Amino acid sequence: MTIPGPEISAGELLGPLHVTRAAAVVLDAGGVVIGWSPSAERLLGYPPEEVLGRPAASLVARKAGTQPAPWMHTVGDPGSIRSAALNLRHRDGRILRMATTMCAVAHGPDGPAVVLLAADLEELRSWEAHQAMLRGLVTQSPVWLTIYDTELRVVWANAVVDREMGGPLTPYVGRTVDELFPQGRILTEHHPPTLAGTMLQVLEDGVPVIDLHYLGRVPVAPEYERVWSCSYYRLLDARGEPIGVCEEAVDITERHRAEQRLALLVRAGSTIGTSLDVVRTAAELVEVVVPRFADAVTVDLLPEVLEGMEPSDQGGPRQGLLRVCGGRGAPNTARSAGGTSVAAGEPVEYAFASPQARCLASGRSIVENAPGTPAGHSGTGVHARLFVPLKARGTVMGLVTFLRSRTAVPFDADEHELADELAARTAVCIDNARRYAREYAAAVTLQRSLLPQRLPPQSAVEAAYRYLPADRQVGVGGDWFDVIPLSGTRVGLVVGDVVGHGLRAAATMGRLRTTVRALAQLDLDPDELLTRLAGVAGRGDRDSPDDGVGAEDDEIIGVTCLYAVYDPISRRCSWCSAGHPMPAVVDPATGRVCIAELPSGPPLGLGGATYENAEVELAPGSVLALFTNGLVDSRTGGADVGLHRLVQVLAQHRLPLEKLCDRAMAVLPVGPVNDDAALLLVRTRVLDARQVACWTLPADPSVVAHARTVAAAQLDEWGLPELAFTTELVVSELVTNAIRYASGPVRLRLIRDRALLCEVSDSGHTSPHLRHAAGDEEGGRGLFLVAQTTQRWGTRYTSDGKTIWAEQSLSQAASPQHAAA
Repeated sequence: MTIPGPEISAGELLGPLHVTRAAAVVLDAGGVVIGWSPSAERLLGYPPEEVLGRPAASLVARKAGTQPAPWMHTVGDPGSIRSAALNLRHRDGRILRMATTMCAVAHGPDGPAVVLLAADLEELRSWEAHQAMLRGLVTQSPVWLTIYDTELRVVWANAVVDREMGGPLTPYVGRTVDELFPQGRILTEHHPPTLAGTMLQVLEDGVPVIDLHYLGRVPVAPEYERVWSCSYYRLLDARGEPIGVCEEAVDITERHRAEQRLALLVRAGSTIGTSLDVVRTAAELVEVVVPRFADAVTVDLLPEVLEGMEPSDQGGPRQGLLRVCGGRGAPNTARSAGGTSVAAGEPVEYAFASPQARCLASGRSIVENAPGTPAGHSGTGVHARLFVPLKARGTVMGLVTFLRSRTAVPFDADEHELADELAARTAVCIDNARRYAREYAAAVTLQRSLLPQRLPPQSAVEAAYRYLPADRQVGVGGDWFDVIPLSGTRVGLVVGDVVGHGLRAAATMGRLRTTVRALAQLDLDPDELLTRLAGVAGRGDRDSPDDGVGAEDDEIIGVTCLYAVYDPISRRCSWCSAGHPMPAVVDPATGRVCIAELPSGPPLGLGGATYENAEVELAPGSVLALFTNGLVDSRTGGADVGLHRLVQVLAQHRLPLEKLCDRAMAVLPVGPVNDDAALLLVRTRVLDARQVACWTLPADPSVVAHARTVAAAQLDEWGLPELAFTTELVVSELVTNAIRYASGPVRLRLIRDRALLCEVSDSGHTSPHLRHAAGDEEGGRGLFLVAQTTQRWGTRYTSDGKTIWAEQSLSQAASPQHAAA
């Protein structure tokens, strides 16, 4: 495709006073016109017959009363030229301001004959301005002008190209552009990859290329990279045929570096500080500046910063820093305490007079440049170093060292300021990460202190657990679990999740966990316990002070909980859910894993909640998995995928529970954790029938003696005769109270487990009270005696009545004091 352009005639390339364009007049020695050219006729309007033979002075306009100037007699010798501006009269009477050139051509007897050339004065001045401009482009312009022929070989260049190339361009004439700049590259997108390709495209379609950015080196200074803005357009001859390409180039190295610095700041703003992690923040700084700003970077921090502590604002040199990261290609600029090369994570020490030590002591950046040193000519290979302190809130926390080794370009004043700005931004982000690390550590400590430190041994179940916190950016969560010993060798199993993160979530979790343990000691059924817990959760949110601290990540938006009670004697498990994920149950015989079907109530604290129990009989050795939704939802692509993964692990139920927990955590996908995950695994046990003895007694006072007798006989059979005295006392008091204050049959049960339990059940629902009887009262001392002679006692209620129980330690059987009693 050919791009049309304005036509330029050959005559326009010549001056207006050129003999082929100007009006030519020949005068004899007397000043009479003896020759008149067609151009003179076109310019002044006189045909030859009206001018020839007339004095030339008659064509010159002059003021009235003045004599014509003897201008033709001042021409001089033949060959001399004289120029003047004259007012000539047109045939129609107009006065034309003309530029004239007169030249004497011969001397006759009457004087010299003269040739006069005339042209419009304004046209001549315009043409001369264009000529001056062209001379300036050739000799003075800072714009590179280079002409390439159709084979893309250099044929001409202006003076600035000669200067920038280090001498006359003569040695480079005939070379192609790729030979002139063998290591250059085009920076602008959507262009051919080489300058030769760009020029060929311009030659082919005639479409100019404007502002193409090109990076390269010139022979006179090969160690410096430079950037030019290049434009290309096709050159045509008088016939309109392409004869080559003209290149105009402007050195924009400084502008390009300024744009790069601005882009670097923009990238730093979006990259540095994306995580609240000190080491990661330092690594983000390295990622931003290498290799755009420096060839290598090292970051050294005070140990207390890495530990989340407040750095001390001490004066003088700072020692004992730790190398956080060394950057790509960072040379060894320091030594460890043992004199070896410094690696990431190792301590680093700088000499007292070193620039690093001075930078840390003064809190100001220091630059060391060795400009003009070719790469590889120094011992270290480093030609420019810039040391910048990491300072936030007026306290120095560490040091950043920027190094250049691949180029001899020094750090200039603008880059010095840029490094200060980058370090300042990084220091603020590191300080925020340090402070967050400290607060996060405190929150994690609080959270860990609220979770069980160890599970107490149980006869009812074998238990194992795992807790996986969310990422630090998310904050501590409110997941919890617990295994609570209950009366009658039963055990309470609980898992809960405070939806949300932060200190409020952890504090809420601790409050609810404590409440569950307190309510569990009342031997409440799961549905009743969750109903009371829902009231506590609702009151807790209403009672929280509105102090304006409710940050989004600390907002509590709900609490879910699952509570179960397992009885190893009856093998019955009663459980209830408040919006919590259902537990998984593994059949020990078949290995089949199923998700328990429970009636699920609403999450806690929503008000008006009702909950319903579900009861199931479990085979000995059944495995129960209680978990929070973070185990199956987080990073897994949905609850169904995560639940399927958990079921596959639980199918290996014959493994020890600790290994099952490890495998359940190991199969979680790698990646950011947005929610806490808790897992509680229990394997059910059953008490041997020989450990339990039961009797049903009529509601008759005469059976009290019989109850004492059968209890003592059972203790003899168990090999616990030392506990007979206390047990007979407890049985006597509890059975007597049941007969006196309740109706219906009385049930006596002894359980030999980790302790000796004595239970008396009746159909009454009245609550027994411990009181101190007066000296003259005959009764009222039964429960007081029970409380004084046993470890603990209590009451639990059922749908049929209540059970009063008392527990004795088996160690009392060998106690000398007990024997004496």
